[in-house]
Amino acid sequence: MDERFRLTPLEALWGVPVGTDEATAPLPDAPAASSPRFALERAVLPALQRPPCLVSFSGGVDSSLVLALAVHVARREGLPLPVPATHRFPGVAEADETRWQDQLVAHLCLDDWLRLEWTDELDLVGPVAAGVLERHGPLVPFNGHFQQPFVERAAGGALLTGVGGDELFAPVRRATAAHVLLRHRQPRPRDLPTLAFGLAPRRVRAAVATRRRPIRLYSWIRPQARRRLARAYAAWEAQEPLRWDRALQTWWWRSRALQCNLAGKRALGEACDVLVASPLADPSVMSACAATGGPIGLGSRARALGAIAGDLLPPALLARTSKASFDGAFWTGRARAFAAAWDGSGVDSQLVDVAALRAEWASAQPDPHTFALLQQAWLAVRD
Repeated sequence: MDERFRLTPLEALWGVPVGTDEATAPLPDAPAASSPRFALERAVLPALQRPPCLVSFSGGVDSSLVLALAVHVARREGLPLPVPATHRFPGVAEADETRWQDQLVAHLCLDDWLRLEWTDELDLVGPVAAGVLERHGPLVPFNGHFQQPFVERAAGGALLTGVGGDELFAPVRRATAAHVLLRHRQPRPRDLPTLAFGLAPRRVRAAVATRRRPIRLYSWIRPQARRRLARAYAAWEAQEPLRWDRALQTWWWRSRALQCNLAGKRALGEACDVLVASPLADPSVMSACAATGGPIGLGSRARALGAIAGDLLPPALLARTSKASFDGAFWTGRARAFAAAWDGSGVDSQLVDVAALRAEWASAQPDPHTFALLQQAWLAVRD
């Protein structure tokens, strides 16, 4: 995998890439006739034409959208139906999406469904992650190995993921200012602080964002490194365009967070001769959404989903706002045992407060922002 898609030493402190991938060009404007639905249907087609085609299906909104679209296109084109592929963790209550999963699979009238049940095998340093770490090194995000069992079962075929939904359906953080400037509504007195921030110079917004970020609470990062990281993130955040379409095309699409994520998925697929595609992060889909949403975006997630695929999804799913958490599946006895025996090696002690990191890992629910450091430390010991 290209080294540019790996975490820098500063980014590894909290496990999140920061800034823009300068080698990624901004997205071009979409053709006039392209709609988000049309672009999405075209984006899933290459994977469907390479069976077996699995869909990484958690039951969440984004993976449900991808599965429903893939099934619709496969039936229309006379192609083999995609197979939903689902991880289940009986011991992790907050990861239970059974009700939502069952509802959609029944709605789509699917008979074939790959369901894998796990205890601690998908732990941060469990057998699945270990193989991925040794082959590829730490991926972005830390749970990149989550897709590995699906990739192996799709060998020679394809895997569709829901990566990109958060970027595609996220509102511009300066949306209030955009609405007012474009005269879509009159400003209200309570809008004044938001408007002041949204229209402030970039350096002012960066300073405010620096104070707002919880990076200051990350005790395992030494103060000087914490300040550097906060400034770097705030500087990138302050570059967000006021218009939603421009934010999607030039800011989100080029973000290191998205590009590193996509690169990690590609690396997993290439090792098993699998085409890994993420339709919601497909350039043509993002361009079509930018053209449709314009300066103020697609509206709420429910509204956008309804407009794009309301005929394919159950009404209850369109309105869903809840989301499962899989952190408990990644931090099990395996990770805890490694953390308890950790001797402090494998991390840069000039950037990391080893005692504070050890204390964080000993807590009942360690901050997931430390998980990349644990994998880094584990890999250093293995080497």
